[in-house]
Amino acid sequence: MNTKYVFITGGVVSGLGKGITAASLGRLLKNRGYKVTIQKFDPYLNIDPGTMNPYEHGEVFVTDDGAETDLDLGHYERFINESLTKNSSVTMGQIYSNVLEKERKGEYLGKTVQVIPHITNEIKERIYEFENTDTEIVITEIGGTVGDIEGLSIIEAIRQVGLEKNPKDVIYIHVTLLPYIFGSNEIKSKPTQHSVKELQSLGIKPDILVCRTEQDIPENIREKLSLFCNVRKTSVIQNKTADCLYAIPLMLEKEGLAREVCNHLKLENYVPDNKKWEEMIKQIREIDKNSEITIGIIGKYIKLEDAYISVIESIRHAGFANNVNVKVKLIDSETITEETVSEKLENIDGIIVPGGFGERGIEGKISTIKYARENKIPFLGICLGMQMAVVEFARDVLNLKDANSSEFSKTTKNPVIHIMEEQKEVRKKGGTMRLGSWECRLKQGTLAKKLYNSETIKERHRHRYEYNNEYKQDLEKAGLICSGTSPDGKLVEIVELDTKIHPYFIASQFHPELKSRPNKPSPLFVGLVQHAKIKSKKNK
Repeated sequence: MNTKYVFITGGVVSGLGKGITAASLGRLLKNRGYKVTIQKFDPYLNIDPGTMNPYEHGEVFVTDDGAETDLDLGHYERFINESLTKNSSVTMGQIYSNVLEKERKGEYLGKTVQVIPHITNEIKERIYEFENTDTEIVITEIGGTVGDIEGLSIIEAIRQVGLEKNPKDVIYIHVTLLPYIFGSNEIKSKPTQHSVKELQSLGIKPDILVCRTEQDIPENIREKLSLFCNVRKTSVIQNKTADCLYAIPLMLEKEGLAREVCNHLKLENYVPDNKKWEEMIKQIREIDKNSEITIGIIGKYIKLEDAYISVIESIRHAGFANNVNVKVKLIDSETITEETVSEKLENIDGIIVPGGFGERGIEGKISTIKYARENKIPFLGICLGMQMAVVEFARDVLNLKDANSSEFSKTTKNPVIHIMEEQKEVRKKGGTMRLGSWECRLKQGTLAKKLYNSETIKERHRHRYEYNNEYKQDLEKAGLICSGTSPDGKLVEIVELDTKIHPYFIASQFHPELKSRPNKPSPLFVGLVQHAKIKSKKNK
């Protein structure tokens, strides 16, 4: 079978759910037996989101091969249950950088370097990278909205793909908005008409319209969109707000999205096997809404929920597994002090201190961890959360009052978190972080071993600083167990308290949220929610 290409563009406004549409379609095609991958093109000029403030672009999602990518890749992985790679995340910063590097090397033989063909060819190279692999269908989401000046070269490149490939191997899907005007009690199609007109002026005729709407689309509006936008009436797909994020594939299946894609691409496997996904959604919907627990995320980017999107989704996955409705409460660590901590964490059944960079809000995180440890509140620390758990324990239990991370204090006499000597040499050569999938060996008889039920695991990392092994003996003797390490024992990956001392206190240097799936939740989150549920029942 020739490689099939699905391009998803967006119009009118951003935030309509192109990423969820791409992920949902990927799931529906996978349920038909096809090998699917998804990639994202972002029009901004950053090389990747790695150096961007979370308020700019939400969380940074890290792949197994260490690529720092857009958060939409997290949605892709959670829906299609495939581990993606750096090939699935492309920015215009990467494209321009590659073209300029080739120009400096003389690869263009002295030609004038231009957007067409050099930039567009580079874009197409990234789209065609999946040819001659086992991938049968490539779904490509184009970031931004049609008409944005920085995205024009991407639109031009995917137009060229439609010319270079067989028409039955390429399909264009346009995600757009149908606003509802409450005053006149009607859905307006004009914004969609203008968006499609803009796309057509750039040489692309959309084959399918996915219309984001809060109301059912009346028959006359479907007919109008079909006529004015030059698409078949059956290809006007309604995308309403769903009661559950993971129910969207089934909703789009019912609307006929996958059917229309299969028809256009001449795909033979027409009948889906959605049974397992349907069972999962049925189980989610049967969760007793009266059985509710609250998990607090104590972070410093709480004004934007997308900054912690994978953590939030992992909590929900764990809720599904424990048959409990989970309410997530975001709490600003800057507002927490030793005086306010009990008030801020009142009625919280479980606590997560997530990752992050920089000194702001650190003392609030430390006060939170101390409160969770002393009051036996189920606790999960992630990356920076683990590092601060080590700092808190060293300060309060080992009585090393100035214990700190060398990230935040250059003068501390007790840098329990530091950069290892080997890392310093790597940093001189330009490598600043430990990224991607790393193996971790679990210690027998520990909570970590019980949760994962495995000798070794592989989890994803994104950090610069490490546990300082010079303090390991004293910390373990005092009760903070190193339950997971790298195979050579040099890197501490998990710390925990004995369950006889605390029901659930565990922290990982890696980011377990990055591999959690709705039908295969992360063990560390499952354990947290399980113990939070027990705590909640006791309090009632």
